[in-house]
Amino acid sequence: MNNIDTQLNKAKLRRTLIKTRQAMSVVEWREKSDRISSNLQNSLLFTQSTTILAFFSFRQEPDLSLLFTNSEKRWSFPRCVGKSLVWHFWQPEDVINTGAYGIREPHPEARIIDIEEVDLILVPCVGCDVQGYRLGYGGGYYDRCLSSPDWAKKPTMGIVFDFAYLPQLPVDSWDQPLQAVVTENGLMRS
Repeated sequence: MNNIDTQLNKAKLRRTLIKTRQAMSVVEWREKSDRISSNLQNSLLFTQSTTILAFFSFRQEPDLSLLFTNSEKRWSFPRCVGKSLVWHFWQPEDVINTGAYGIREPHPEARIIDIEEVDLILVPCVGCDVQGYRLGYGGGYYDRCLSSPDWAKKPTMGIVFDFAYLPQLPVDSWDQPLQAVVTENGLMRS
């Protein structure tokens, strides 16, 4: 399959998965999000981590906000700056801004995290497959971040609803597989 076909397939699959995700009732979304949070809390990677990079739910992505009050963890969230993600520390009492894409993010003056401090990266996914490849929104922010040498060494866990955990996704040369995927049905290693 050539690159154009791969991109068209990704775009179509992305639309379908987002539409399915947004068709969930609020009750179903909350229940599945809570189960994902519970599965994450019970995973060894999570329990052994102190500094975790996470994300605020956008367009009915799994909502992990129940975890963000855990005072034993240090949380960091991204801001889109140019074509890159910049990670800032965040605590529940801190300000949340709305960024250029309508995604909630920390205040630009919040302390930026040092890459050496990071123990785990929780990665939002539109879809994910059993090999750990993810389908994002198509902007390449996470692909660029996770492929840089310093970040590539950090443990990654994709966060996705089970209906979007697929046998196989179309893959491009720049796609980076995740080490694990968490759904409401459990933790899967890739």
